[in-house]
Amino acid sequence: MKRLLIALMLVLTACVQQEQISNSQMLEEGQYEVSFSDVNYFDGAKGFFAEPKTQGNYPGVIMIHEWWGLNDNIKDTAKLLASEGYIVLAVDLYDGKVAQNQTEARQYTSSLNQTKAIENMKAAKEYLRSKNAQKIASLGWCFGGGQSLQFSLNDEVDATVIYYGRLTDDKTQLSNIKWPVLGIFGEEDTGIPVASVNAFDAALDSLNIENEIYIYPGVGHAFANPSGMNYAAEETKDAWDKTLAFLEKNLR
Repeated sequence: MKRLLIALMLVLTACVQQEQISNSQMLEEGQYEVSFSDVNYFDGAKGFFAEPKTQGNYPGVIMIHEWWGLNDNIKDTAKLLASEGYIVLAVDLYDGKVAQNQTEARQYTSSLNQTKAIENMKAAKEYLRSKNAQKIASLGWCFGGGQSLQFSLNDEVDATVIYYGRLTDDKTQLSNIKWPVLGIFGEEDTGIPVASVNAFDAALDSLNIENEIYIYPGVGHAFANPSGMNYAAEETKDAWDKTLAFLEKNLR
């Protein structure tokens, strides 16, 4: 237990926020003009919904925030993904709270009701279904990456994307996954060490679960957060390109 707490602290410390910079400033937009709004989708929870303005049926993505909460960076990333031809619901697992510092963020994650969080994400899935999404993926970073996996262990989606989220190599749990998994990790991540990534990868392979696991050399935890101390622009762009290719392959 002590080792687990130390590892978690290392993960959360790496997510320390600097000035608010959005990935929408760092990555190219897609071809679609986007509309967006706050929406109520679960017990009064207000998520952020983004979709192409061009009428049509689009695949859906449940987007899950980092330990900071549903902040502007996540909302801008939702708009960025929607510009690629997806309907995106960025969920709020913190009941409207957005952390302003590490102390608040640590408090929010430690007090999370995991059962309620799963119900929240299930409601997000149903909301996307109501918007005619035939296929749906979950996608999250850090805390949200772990939640993307947790949701996939408890409900069905068509694809799972995990950016440096907490993992498991428990084959009984992982056997619930019947769809492709994309994992993005940093070689120097001390909270999500390479050994745990390799164990996760091996477990998926042993279960014949289709997967793409990438470990970027020379970068640490939260390297795709432009507001964080570990931000790595080139690796973030490459990871985003891989994410788009993965979603294109498995949702269309």
